[in-house]
Amino acid sequence: MKSFWTSIKPINGLRHFVLVNKIKEKNQINFLMVSVIDVDVSLKISKAELVNLEKWNEGWLNLPISESITKGYIEYKKNKKFKEETNKILLNKDSIFNIS
Repeated sequence: MKSFWTSIKPINGLRHFVLVNKIKEKNQINFLMVSVIDVDVSLKISKAELVNLEKWNEGWLNLPISESITKGYIEYKKNKKFKEETNKILLNKDSIFNIS
């Protein structure tokens, strides 16, 4: 499975993501994805969703800035300031991003 992905639609205003963890839960494989731009923008998705060509492209598409970082990101960051929510990203030992 490739590590770099572009979302067809912006997620919290961003489209470029990295696959950082593969998680097996209840006989299903899920992936933890993190935005290349902002670690606060992360999501857990199923393998079926990730390989869905209507939702994701493998690799990073070369997009204009206005399409890769949308106005939705500014709104997300404004709303995030008012929340005390903190997402911790814990990397598996076999993650390519685990440098410890």
